[in-house]
Amino acid sequence: MSPPLGAAPADLAEVEALVCAAGTSFHRGMVVLPPDRRHAMFAIYAFCRIVDDIADDPAPFETRRRRLDEWRGRVAALFRGEATDAVTRVLLRAIAAFDLRQADFEAVIDGMQMDAETVIVAPDLATFDLYCDRVAAAVGRLSVRAFGDASAAADEVAWHLGRALQATNILRDIAEDAARGRLYLPREFLDAAGVPADPGAVLGHPGLPAACAQLAALAHARFRDADAAMARCGRRAMKPARLMGGMYNAILARLERRGWERPEQPVRVPRWQKLWIALRYGVP
Repeated sequence: MSPPLGAAPADLAEVEALVCAAGTSFHRGMVVLPPDRRHAMFAIYAFCRIVDDIADDPAPFETRRRRLDEWRGRVAALFRGEATDAVTRVLLRAIAAFDLRQADFEAVIDGMQMDAETVIVAPDLATFDLYCDRVAAAVGRLSVRAFGDASAAADEVAWHLGRALQATNILRDIAEDAARGRLYLPREFLDAAGVPADPGAVLGHPGLPAACAQLAALAHARFRDADAAMARCGRRAMKPARLMGGMYNAILARLERRGWERPEQPVRVPRWQKLWIALRYGVP
């Protein structure tokens, strides 16, 4: 039996090790996929992890931009059929197998550059939406093709679900981001609640719950729209997307139950609930 994607076993092992080292539940969630698709997702995740780490590096912006530009060059090379390391060699095979698009890889890098080139503080809604599209929905557009659906409806799933997941991440990480001088809540929501666009002043501000509630309502709407789009897609292909949606819906529900007055208080989905969600969506 040939290895997944026909890739070198050493390359597959190296990419999977990068995924495992990230310490997330992503690896477990992808076991619902057959081997070729699973390893394509590992390579996509490894690419995203690498460029995200570049954006988060404390190095000067010029250094980070140079490294992101190097990855733009690697992506361009992939679409000329060239690869130089384990991640790009597996990606090259995934691109050929599942018709992954260059523009989506480039959009992910663009999103990381938004974080690398400036400290984002209270973006307006248009900028907020662009950021979510690049750092989350673009990943979704790559993912749905690896899952097995390249239809317009699958791209719609990525559009809505990516925004829902990123909004949930932002609500979960308000305190952590504020400690880094960042504030991703949209300026319009802050203004409507009378909250200053200042990471140092947002925690504990009496208007913060109202601003967070607006973003939570937007996330719920995106989850609903993603579910509606999934109904027009292949059920088997959407299994990983439904799993991610279920997990993040659970996080959002627990954030709302905790309330927004103490955003520094961590929220965790208990193991029994994770297990229930996993079983519901067919994770062994």
